Amino acid sequence: MGELSKDPGMGGAAIGWAAARWAAATRASGDTASVMTGSWHPLAMLKSSLTWRSALYLGVSMAFGLGWFVVLVVGLALSAGLLIIWVGLPLLVLLMIAWRFGAMLERQLVRAAFGVRVPNPYRTPPQGRNPFARLKGMAGDPATWKDLGYLAVFFPVTLVEFVVSVTAWGAAGSLVFLPAVVAVNGGAEVNAGYVSYWAGNPVEALPISLIGLVFAVIAMYVTRAMAIGHSAWAALMLGPSPAQTENAALRKRTEHLQASRARGVDAAEFERRRIERDLHDGAQQRLLAVAMDIGRARAKLNDDPEGARALIEQAHSGTKEAISELRDLARGIYPAILTDRGLDPALSGLAGRAPVPVEVSVDLPERPPAAVESIAYFIVAESLANIAKYARATSASVRVVREDRWVVVEVIDNGMGGAVARPDGGLSGLADRAATIDGMLIVDSPAGGPTIIRADLPCSW
Repeated sequence: MGELSKDPGMGGAAIGWAAARWAAATRASGDTASVMTGSWHPLAMLKSSLTWRSALYLGVSMAFGLGWFVVLVVGLALSAGLLIIWVGLPLLVLLMIAWRFGAMLERQLVRAAFGVRVPNPYRTPPQGRNPFARLKGMAGDPATWKDLGYLAVFFPVTLVEFVVSVTAWGAAGSLVFLPAVVAVNGGAEVNAGYVSYWAGNPVEALPISLIGLVFAVIAMYVTRAMAIGHSAWAALMLGPSPAQTENAALRKRTEHLQASRARGVDAAEFERRRIERDLHDGAQQRLLAVAMDIGRARAKLNDDPEGARALIEQAHSGTKEAISELRDLARGIYPAILTDRGLDPALSGLAGRAPVPVEVSVDLPERPPAAVESIAYFIVAESLANIAKYARATSASVRVVREDRWVVVEVIDNGMGGAVARPDGGLSGLADRAATIDGMLIVDSPAGGPTIIRADLPCSW
């Protein structure tokens, strides 16, 4: 085939606010493996690298927390103390750049350890090469000061996580590997409050190892819970606010609508040129020929009645051809049958005029909006026209169904395949039409066929 081109009270309000912040900060990025979505089955957690990455992070992050605590305390104290002689201002600027870099690094560490992507919350920096403007923009960005707040309490948070992690995993490890300790030392005593147990050989230590496995499972659950808590805290402090996320979504939506509008204007202009060309090259030329024939017949009416009759017959035939072309042109603009009776009869009419057998299946519980009907009709019409011109197909099928709020249109043929969407091609124009209502058109045409043209058209936009 050749050219083819979707009033709760203060407590409830606080919970809703936190949930909104979390949802905004951890919004989709294609990441699926994370502590937020991972399985809680012990065997799955044992096999998952998330468990061990989380344990490693919770075990070593206290060192980063301590480092940032010292840097911030010393840096802020020096900057504040030296502001009186202006030396503190450059120090504060350097410290601000440093803590912002630290926050960026922390986002990557959180993603690597917990599988949670924290989106970039920073405002777009001012254009140009003026460093003072960029520093001013950085200082005026609320995300910069949220980064400072995160790093300021990073040390006490990670200290608690470190103590809990070492306690949980230390207890589990010492019990699981007790037989090895007994084998080396010749015996070991386990004390738990008022209960004590002496293991004189590795076999006697095996029951304690089984208890250690239970502690290991508990340690995995504790690690997962702390990982989720740390991820949520990092996302709320280091991620964008709901307002930022909403604004970004609105900007993206606006850009999409602008692109759709431009494609719609291009499609309308293309259609206008096609109608103008068809009128000029078709009906207009035939009507001109009719006028000339009638003029010649009038001149011969007295001297050569038979010649005049022949010219009148020729003009009559040309008039009928012009009417037929105008009818076809009007059908191409918007067929009357589509308005009167809907998609099923209109598509059946297209199939009946196709040069190959076409099976039509339309399953719509109710008529979609007129714009959807029109676009669906012209997608089928253009597809069948391309099948007739290029596909070398012996059969085709048209299917139109409703899926939730979408109308799905599929045109399939058993031709030679190899279709490509070209910028100025017919289906490229139809894709532009579909984009005006936030629809999409897909061409799947491997070499050798079959070719599938699928359009998903929303019934609300």
